[in-house]
Amino acid sequence: ANIMSLGGIAIAIGAMVDAAIVVVEQTHKRLEEWQHDGEQGDYRQVIIDGIKQVAGPSFFALLVIAVSFLPVLTLEAEEGRLFKPLAYTKSFSMVIAAFLAITFDPALRLLLTNLRNFNFRPQWLCRAANTLFVGTIRSEDRHPVSSRLIKIYEPVAAWSLRQKWLVIALAIVLVLVTIPVFLNLGSEFMPPLDEESIFFMPTTMPGISITEAQRLLQTTDVIIKGFPEVDRVLGKAGRAETSTDPAPLSMLETVITLKSKSEWRTIDTWYSSWAPEWLKKIFRHITPDHISREELVKQLNDALRIEGLSNAWTMPIKARIDMLTTGVRTPVGIKISGSDLTIIEQIGASVEKHIRAVKGTRSVFAERTSGGYFIDVKWKREELARHGLSIAEAQTAVLNAIGGENVTTTVEGRARYPVNVRYMPDFRTDYGSLGRILVSAQGGRRQIALNQLAELEAVSEPAMIRDEDGLLTGYVYIDIADVDPGSYISAGAKVLKDKIELPVGYALTWTGQYEAMQRVKERLTAVVPLTLFLILFLLYMNTRSFTKTMIILLAVPFSAIGAVWFLYVLGYNMSIAVWVGLIALLGIDAETGVFMLLYLDLAYEKAKSEGRLQNILELRQVILEGAVKRLRPKFMTVATMSIGLIPIMWSTGTGADVMKRIAAPMIGGIFTSFILELMVYPAIYEIWKWHFEVKRSLRDHR
Repeated sequence: ANIMSLGGIAIAIGAMVDAAIVVVEQTHKRLEEWQHDGEQGDYRQVIIDGIKQVAGPSFFALLVIAVSFLPVLTLEAEEGRLFKPLAYTKSFSMVIAAFLAITFDPALRLLLTNLRNFNFRPQWLCRAANTLFVGTIRSEDRHPVSSRLIKIYEPVAAWSLRQKWLVIALAIVLVLVTIPVFLNLGSEFMPPLDEESIFFMPTTMPGISITEAQRLLQTTDVIIKGFPEVDRVLGKAGRAETSTDPAPLSMLETVITLKSKSEWRTIDTWYSSWAPEWLKKIFRHITPDHISREELVKQLNDALRIEGLSNAWTMPIKARIDMLTTGVRTPVGIKISGSDLTIIEQIGASVEKHIRAVKGTRSVFAERTSGGYFIDVKWKREELARHGLSIAEAQTAVLNAIGGENVTTTVEGRARYPVNVRYMPDFRTDYGSLGRILVSAQGGRRQIALNQLAELEAVSEPAMIRDEDGLLTGYVYIDIADVDPGSYISAGAKVLKDKIELPVGYALTWTGQYEAMQRVKERLTAVVPLTLFLILFLLYMNTRSFTKTMIILLAVPFSAIGAVWFLYVLGYNMSIAVWVGLIALLGIDAETGVFMLLYLDLAYEKAKSEGRLQNILELRQVILEGAVKRLRPKFMTVATMSIGLIPIMWSTGTGADVMKRIAAPMIGGIFTSFILELMVYPAIYEIWKWHFEVKRSLRDHR
């Protein structure tokens, strides 16, 4: 189990009991009617009849929620590894809950339901047993909670039926107003998963010496350690002896571990001056009273504006994943592909110049692909032949003199260190010294200076050659702040299209989060329509009516209103986590729509069998009965789902940012979907039933 699989249980726990709520409410309603009619017949048969009325819709409603997570199960790469445990947990939970709702729950209800009071002594024990194992079936009109809800909702429902076209028009207007808000939401691949540490990756021009890299590293480490939020600082220059760490000396890496946020500098908030400490602990979940991570990074970046350094800020694990998957360590980057490294470098410099003007650019650095400095040893083959030396022998002598040769290994306790033999620094740090390096000839009997055998020349060549898709490639690293990656890429692409004219055979490709965003978009574009078709099929199998299926799906735009506005208020960008929440909301929409339509249908069919549908007023009264008098189960299903999600929005710590973005659209969508369904569904139901069933039936009987 991990935080995402546990998150699947968290977002499913409220919905798992929905079917049981509907079943128990329907059986209680039937038992209430049975008691009102004089308790004729066996109450067990009444329970079975009540279960049969709602078992099918309840089963299909939970099954739809399980099927709605199919797109998440098809995700791949990083997003698949992260969200598949959540999807599996929720899907399996809902499938099992669906089968238990029509098997175990009815059996348990028959076994434990007892309407005959016990009669034994002592009386106090008898009363306790009756309270625990028998109880009293309260009608919705007499229940202290549902009776108040009915009093509030009944006039609203009556008004919506009288002004049905106005209500429908207002719902359409709300949907239309929400569209521009949705289009203005930012976009990113993955919300930040706070690692409680920062990864500082500045870049310098190629050719920096080891001594200078060490000095820069020590300088930046001292500045960073001066911030009170910083616990430890560990800097690295160079690379390890492994192919997975191709970092040149010009790329420094510093891991910054942070203290607990309770030790961070505080800031004034709306409650700082008056709230006691115990109340501040609650308010901190809403508005933190310490500086944010973004503000800390901004202050660090301002303090580390050192000439010749281009800063980039990320997190350690995130940086490694990004570098392994895209090759770019910053949130956004550009790959320049072509056949000539010099032209690639020129294009990169031009991109760096123009992209710096794009709003949100914190730093930008184009790789100097041909900026490495080397000493080229050009051998004089005639001289080598005259002294009887081969190219390999001469190169080995130079390699051993400058780079050294490991001659043995020393063991110090449990540590082992190689012993490397080479020239002292004074004999290899300038051209004159290098030219005097001795090369053995004739079996060591003669020592010949290197400058007699070769010409030494300083050249500028590529420090590192990248090759992707058969083309030479250069990178432009872009670090952004106060802007989402999707909006930044849109603005940056427009600038580059207007300012950069590429030679034939060269291309610019956005990378970093953009690649992952495009991958997810392509996958969801293919899978979501298939999922919608499966949901439509399941809903049709349940209702056996295309009209009812379409009415149920009206819950989707209703929920989108709350989801989009809640994301906007919280300042969340559209990301794969938000899309997971919206996909989960799709199944919940279908469930709430099914239950709303279920009680309207039950009231309609009962009135139809009793012959109480002679005019539109009687139809309206029947709809009010199905909508208002059965408010309790609808309210309970929505309340349990909301209660299960609210603790997620209250959570803090590692993983909370991702889970909040999953829960946020679900909470907002459930709220507006429930409110609009209570108002719009009765109006639409009246229009449909009156014009397409009741009016025709009355006309046929005449």
